[in-house]
Amino acid sequence: MELELWLVALICAAFFAAGFIDSIAGGGGLISLPAFLLTGLPPEVVLGTSKTATTFGTGSALLNYARNGLVIWRMAPAGIPASLLGAWLGSQAILLFDSGTIGKIMLFLLPLGALVTLMPKKTAALSRGGEDLAFRHLYVYTPLICLALGGYDGFFGPGTGSFFIIAHFLFLKIGLVQASATAKAFNLATNISSMAVFALNGCVLLWLALPLAACNIAGNLAGSRLAIKIGAGFVKKILYVSLSLLFASLIWKFLTE
Repeated sequence: MELELWLVALICAAFFAAGFIDSIAGGGGLISLPAFLLTGLPPEVVLGTSKTATTFGTGSALLNYARNGLVIWRMAPAGIPASLLGAWLGSQAILLFDSGTIGKIMLFLLPLGALVTLMPKKTAALSRGGEDLAFRHLYVYTPLICLALGGYDGFFGPGTGSFFIIAHFLFLKIGLVQASATAKAFNLATNISSMAVFALNGCVLLWLALPLAACNIAGNLAGSRLAIKIGAGFVKKILYVSLSLLFASLIWKFLTE
């Protein structure tokens, strides 16, 4: 499968922007995936190659947040196994469909993912860190959230980071910046699990995934540093930017078909 150089450059730019936004507020796939679909590659290859590239970007953002002590690691023992399982099942499920059906599913789910990503959010005064999370938060809510969102990420993906942030904020009352940081740990687990499924099924173009990964890493590092510096207000603004960019990309997709 060959692509023209200008098209590869365009996708690389989209993956940088996606990494920047995803590291702050999630939803980067709402930018990179529609752009990638414009190449005309089979949807399952788009999903697999994209997942491979964003795995490295998510890992870089997680390291940056972890160095600054913002990740709530108490949630990891219950959340990471559930994330891995959910993503594995979701990825296996999407590969049961043929290419044409996968493409239609992706176009149907993109606006739904955008709507949830950009739902209005209130910064509640009782938002907290992870030190006072109750047993039910750690071992009931966390694995349930991670299993469900892991399944979504494996099946489709865009908006998963935002969904993790929203779920942590609404159900666990975690502050937005720490929710964004902790979401990266679970999102990395879902990416790794999903990437493995697509790779085993021959749906990853490694020659394209590597430059996309480099651009995604650069975007994630830039975005996570800015989020740490500026804080929760900036996170909320970037969520709204994600929505605008998503719908612009969807309009372009529909007009060019």
